[in-house]
Order: sequence, then structure tokens, then C-alpha cells
Amino acid sequence: MKVLIVDDEELIRNIIREYCQNEGYMTDEAENGIEAIEKVKTSDYDIIILDLMMPKLDGYSSYREIKSIKNIPTIVLSARSEEADKLLGFDLGVDDYMTKPFSPKELMARIKAVLKRNKKEETDVFSYKGLKLDKIGHSVTINDKEIALTPKEYNLLLYFIDNKNVALSREQLLKKIWGFDFFGDDRTVDTHIKMLRNNLGEYRNLIKTVRAVGYKFEIKD
Repeated sequence: MKVLIVDDEELIRNIIREYCQNEGYMTDEAENGIEAIEKVKTSDYDIIILDLMMPKLDGYSSYREIKSIKNIPTIVLSARSEEADKLLGFDLGVDDYMTKPFSPKELMARIKAVLKRNKKEETDVFSYKGLKLDKIGHSVTINDKEIALTPKEYNLLLYFIDNKNVALSREQLLKKIWGFDFFGDDRTVDTHIKMLRNNLGEYRNLIKTVRAVGYKFEIKD
């Protein structure tokens, strides 16, 4: 799990980072909303801990922008304790709200609770930047627009995603997607990969050719 800690107070960031790392979480930090938005554009996070009162861009303005880029579970951690602030946060879609001063142990418990609630959705939906595959809905969208894939193309993409960053041989792909009783040759795989790449448009380069092996769906944080 990777946590993005967004707070303009270095001491607060240090405390949260230490407790997160003790739980085995990776951490990244931003000291203002603009920095947080830039990090979300280039990296993937499982959860965000977000302060509200920050320089350059406040927490809720940052959250609105982040949410337009990626749907990341978020816990607000703020000195603002007014009911109106909390209600606004929940109306915007934040997952939890804690007030400062806070208990780091309670924050860890809330992080675990939010991650647990979102775990089911995460296993059903793969999302990377503007590319999304919904396993339950059996659909693939790019920038919120559904793309038409054949059943074989969809199954190829799903298998790649389930084995991301793993080199897969043409034989493995044939056995998994076409079955053990398929009598064609591995050129069938190459043809379908070409069609899948074309349909993925700007994300076509996520499918890498691995010389003398096959293919790999490569994603870098």
C-alpha cells in the first residue's frame, strides 16, 4: 500500500510517515495542494491523508482536482472541527474526516478501515490514468469513453492486467486465452495483440514486446 501525505506542517508529515512505515505502508509527501496534484498525475496511491488549510491551494480545492484525475480514497486530517467543514467533505466524496490534534494510532485504524472498504472495488476495477477495466461490468473505458473490444481482446487485456509487469510467452497466452485444444500458431497472438494495441490508442505502448519471449503489460509508478 502506498500513502500520499499532504500537509504543510513537516512535523505532522513526519509523524504520519513513521506510523505508516511501521504498518508496512510506502509513503510519499506533498506540502501543498498543487504539489499533491502533480504527484497524483505521475504516481499511483492507495490512499491520501489530506490537510485542508494549506498554502497555494486549500485541501478541498485540491481534492476536487485530484478526483477529476483519479478516484483515490481520501481521509481529511484538519484542525477545522466545524460540522459544516465535515459535511462539505463528505458531500465531495471523502472517505473519512479526523480533526487535529489527532491520535496517530486512531489514524492508522481509520486508514485500515477505509482500505478494507475499498478493497472489493479495487479488485473489481483496474484503473491506470485514463484507462479503466471493470471486471463486473465487463467494460473498458479510456477517458470515460467505452471502447469496443472483441471477447478475445478483452480477455487478453484482462490477463495482461492480472499479470502486469510479468513477461508472458505466446504459448502461455495461447493456452490461457484460446485453450489447450487450439490448433493455430502463435501468429494468432501477434494479430490480436496488434488489434488490441490499436484499440487502446494512447495506452497502446503499455503492451511491450519482449524479444524472444512474448509480451508484457508494463506499468511504472
